[in-house]
Amino acid sequence: MLYLTMIIFIISLLMTAMLIFFSKKTFNDREKNSPFECGFDPKNTARLPFSLHFFLIAIIFIIFDVELTLLLPMILTTKTSSFMSLSFALIIFIWILLYGIYHETSLGALNWTI
Repeated sequence: MLYLTMIIFIISLLMTAMLIFFSKKTFNDREKNSPFECGFDPKNTARLPFSLHFFLIAIIFIIFDVELTLLLPMILTTKTSSFMSLSFALIIFIWILLYGIYHETSLGALNWTI
């Protein structure tokens, strides 16, 4: 058991040494070592104006992405629930989503040309 542990330890040390030796990472590039912040320059001030349209589209995406997590389990309940109750729930759910899209388009939140 001791020999197996020693062999595993030596192999992991050799692999770590090979990784350090053969890696081509350079520490001279300032841009590569800086964090990437969604296209913002991290070396400038953080109080730059932020696009409200980008924020609204991100929120709308999150809302309609969460609705998929609510819609997919309804497919699994088709075997255990009645057809009428499942149809009624799906129709109301899709109606709420369509009303949300209509509301967003009527407010102009989905227009990028403002």
